[in-house]
Amino acid sequence: MPYELFLALRYLRARQKRRLVRVTALIAVAGIAAGVAALIFALALAQGFRDEMRDKILGGTAHLTVMRSDGQPMPDHKNVAARIATVDGVVAATGTTYDGAVVIGPKGSAYAVLRGIDSAGASVADLAHSLIAGSATSLFEPAAKSDEANSRRLQVVLGSELALRTGLQVGDAAEIISASTGAASSSKRSVHVAGIFRSGLFEYDSTWVYLSLDRAAAFTGGQHAASVISVRLRNIDDVKQTAANVQQLLGSSYTTVDWQEANRPLFTALAFERRIGAVIIALIILIAALNITTTLILLVMERRRDIAVLNTLGATGRSIMSIFVMEGAFVGLVGAGAGVAMGVIAIVVTNRYQLISLPADVYSISNVPLSLNFRDAALAALVAIVLSIIATLYPARAAAGIRPAEMLRDVG
Repeated sequence: MPYELFLALRYLRARQKRRLVRVTALIAVAGIAAGVAALIFALALAQGFRDEMRDKILGGTAHLTVMRSDGQPMPDHKNVAARIATVDGVVAATGTTYDGAVVIGPKGSAYAVLRGIDSAGASVADLAHSLIAGSATSLFEPAAKSDEANSRRLQVVLGSELALRTGLQVGDAAEIISASTGAASSSKRSVHVAGIFRSGLFEYDSTWVYLSLDRAAAFTGGQHAASVISVRLRNIDDVKQTAANVQQLLGSSYTTVDWQEANRPLFTALAFERRIGAVIIALIILIAALNITTTLILLVMERRRDIAVLNTLGATGRSIMSIFVMEGAFVGLVGAGAGVAMGVIAIVVTNRYQLISLPADVYSISNVPLSLNFRDAALAALVAIVLSIIATLYPARAAAGIRPAEMLRDVG
């Protein structure tokens, strides 16, 4: 073992009479550990919130949306969808509609979005997965197969918050007034609640009403035409390239909007919040690292005679300096390791017991699972170690600059 490392470790194991150095070293370790743990937890919280929002949003909407450049409905949406489905990376492409409406129930009325879906689309599987009551199969059954009392009613599936707000349950009758400008004069229709879904995203659960594409288009005056084509991709991160391929295939008559572009303000705000949080907590780690400077200054003052003896025996200034740099690095390494362990344990416990709950009407989601990224944990530990080493430079240089003759004369 190099004598610099031996002395660095020995100096940290101060004797009982040098309790002050030991206490300051422990405070430095605890401060760095707390800062690293807080940084890892904050990054995991920000990443988990972003991932949860992304998954909830993409669970109900398209990865890529294709529409006509003039904004008109697409009567030939099935042919357009079939062409899009041939593009590499596309899993499914189906027509859909989004139209405003007002739903009237026993407890009152509420604004809603009528979403027409095709029976062959991926949205049907997503809807079936999120159902908490009833069934979605009757949405696509011909009216003749429905029971006699409901044969003239549209079959719909409501979001759980919308159903709660209007007082509707499965099997109830409700009224829907279309807000579409192209709707027929008789835009008020009686509907039958076939099911209730909960996606986990408040905006969807409080406004969306699912019904079959053909009936939704006919109800709102679209004449069985889809307003957009919803496209699902194999890899959502390749959406830019896939959108370019789709645009090249369809030409200038159509335009595309990918999920990143549609939700740019939200994800930009989340990314900015993540960066600001990381910077603030990194400053906390920096403040904790300054305790290392205090510890080493005290140690240098106590070890002035030892430093003078080492210089007399031929130790260079670089060697003296490296002793104290190693001490600071060791303190930072121990603190960073403890902080990583604390942060990981806190994340596991939080996810296990779902400790972070949010008001869904404010934050859109009710629970945030923390997403642990080992790269973030390694980065937090590295920042702590680097700041710890930087904090050693001043006392280490001061130790290296001690003149042995003067020091030994003062001691004598």
